[in-house]
Amino acid sequence: MRVIAIDGPAASGKSSTAAAVARRLGWAHLDSGALYRALTLAALDHLEPPAGGADAPWSAAQVLGLAEDLPVRLVLAADVFRPEVAGVGVEDAIRSERVTRRVSALAAIPALRHWVNVQQREAALGHPQGVVVDGRDIGTVVFPDAPVKVFLTASPEERARRRLAQRGGAAGTEAREVAIDPAELRRETTALAARDHADATRPVAPLRAAADAVLLDTTRLSLDEQVARVVALARERFPG
Repeated sequence: MRVIAIDGPAASGKSSTAAAVARRLGWAHLDSGALYRALTLAALDHLEPPAGGADAPWSAAQVLGLAEDLPVRLVLAADVFRPEVAGVGVEDAIRSERVTRRVSALAAIPALRHWVNVQQREAALGHPQGVVVDGRDIGTVVFPDAPVKVFLTASPEERARRRLAQRGGAAGTEAREVAIDPAELRRETTALAARDHADATRPVAPLRAAADAVLLDTTRLSLDEQVARVVALARERFPG
């Protein structure tokens, strides 16, 4: 199995690191959250609001039926697995606020998590070179036998700084180079701490490091430094 599993809390740099590691190795990159977001977008666009109100979850049967009919799927393009809905790329649309607001509730449904996990396994295991997969349960649930597992973390304040820098800074700019309002930083830090607690205590696939994962605290590391650490682990495990 040529899979590198990268897990960690929100804004720990999983996707940026995984994408850069994949490019460095000549592998493919798979962002597990993108498929959950694509399912959420499909449900928002094609299903009636749930009977319990706009914030109630849809049933697993509704969403799975829709996913197969449209379909919702992962498509490999330029060494990146990208989500499609009804044959249309939705990489930008899945990052909208309305999707962000609903995706956590949908991702908590066990049957939907199982469906997403199956799609990810089929995609990754069918790739000849190897795949770097990032998420919150990749090393513990989706690919528990992955030869390389990394759990990225950073202090809540640093992760909040990165999140705010990503929203307001230029692409590729380090978080510490962007001026951030202290009050806004406190609010984002509090929000991330609450998200951490929710992710770690959820009944289905809670966020935690796999027993054999390499823990990497990136609080004081640049993106290039954390990518170099993961690439070194990969080349040690996959010397060819």
